[in-house]
Amino acid sequence: MKRRELNNLICILLAVILCCSLLVGCGSKAGDQTITLTIWHVYGEQSDSPLNDLIDEFNVTVGVQKGISVKATKVSDTNTLHEAVLESEAGGPGTEDLPDIFVAYPKTVLAMNDNDKLVDFNDYLTEEEKSSFIDDFIDEGMINDRLTVLPIAKSTEVLFVNKTIFDRFAEKNGVTLDDLGTWEGLFEVARLYNEKTGKPFIADDYLFNYFQMGLAAKGETLFSENGIVMDEEFEKIWEPMADTAIDGGIWLGSGYASEALRTGDAVVSFASSAGVMYYSDTVTYEDNTTEDMELITLPSPVYKGGDKLAMNRGAGLCLLKTNDEREQAAMTFLRWLLEPERNVDFVTKAGYMPVTKKGFSDYLPDAVNTLDSPRYKSLYNTFMDMQKQYKFYTPPQVNYYLDKETLFEKNIRQILAEEAVDFNDKEDADIDTYRNDALERLKVIME
Repeated sequence: MKRRELNNLICILLAVILCCSLLVGCGSKAGDQTITLTIWHVYGEQSDSPLNDLIDEFNVTVGVQKGISVKATKVSDTNTLHEAVLESEAGGPGTEDLPDIFVAYPKTVLAMNDNDKLVDFNDYLTEEEKSSFIDDFIDEGMINDRLTVLPIAKSTEVLFVNKTIFDRFAEKNGVTLDDLGTWEGLFEVARLYNEKTGKPFIADDYLFNYFQMGLAAKGETLFSENGIVMDEEFEKIWEPMADTAIDGGIWLGSGYASEALRTGDAVVSFASSAGVMYYSDTVTYEDNTTEDMELITLPSPVYKGGDKLAMNRGAGLCLLKTNDEREQAAMTFLRWLLEPERNVDFVTKAGYMPVTKKGFSDYLPDAVNTLDSPRYKSLYNTFMDMQKQYKFYTPPQVNYYLDKETLFEKNIRQILAEEAVDFNDKEDADIDTYRNDALERLKVIME
């Protein structure tokens, strides 16, 4: 059934239910007893949202039976919602009240003036219910020993590969997709590709994450009590990345990695899995010629000898403290929403991973077989492989995290791009000099 038809059916059902209520109630105030809950979320636009569709379904089924109505009053992107939550929590003229339920990252909760305004889900969930979630996903929501962020849909970082271009290059140069399984191999292929074609090979949306995961995989950390640490261990993973970037193998444009693949300016992107919807099936080159693209997904690269770690991404749900009746009503909705089969149905429409163990094992394999898009099928097969083999890395809960991440991402590409220009303008230039200069410039900024 098409979404428009589904929405029309829901409208008809609502009208029928309303009429029946009026006839049976004979003027009673039963309608006044309905608890209306508000929610802010990030899953699609108001007119085309898989979560809004589920909200509508809940309202005309369980909601009618239980006297609960859920209303999405804001649908936006995560950055906008982050700011909206903090503004509402701070209060002041013209600000909106916080909704009953909102989507947020842990960094949003940490940035609140008083996150005790949020429900501790430990007070509502049994140990059995909590154990049904993927451990790494629910652990992320523990802030100051309180479960304040409940997972609903998770993403990670993966390699998106233009297999059409890669296969042509691989056939001539003796490389394989297996070479992209490690960062060492990926950088070697990137430098070879640049040497043969004069073009970058990889676009990376999150260089900050490359470093924090790379260090964590080796049992080290990027973080100290007061800021990030750029020591000898940092330099060990800085060297191969910086050399590849300065030499021309890494795309250092200002846009998203998906754009670099769409224009053929890169062959591989390391990016959020939730970005799958933004990738094209066609490459449009600078001269306006086009080529069909077979896009596949591979797991996050690992370091040789390091642990298999992947980024734990994706926001969760926060519940505002109000009163027992409203909170219980919200938990009725959230339990319904997070039932494994329903959660799988939702996330596969939105491009995310399910959050429960049963969702992964019992329902996701069959759901993947129903997907029409080859790139979505490839992504979900990658998800299933990673869930079995990888640990999902969660960034530390430090109050400076967001500021340092923003500062790092804002400057590293510009610094590397400037060093690359100077390096390529000079014959017989020593790349060690430019790599070290770039690092010292970044250290000064990050102090």
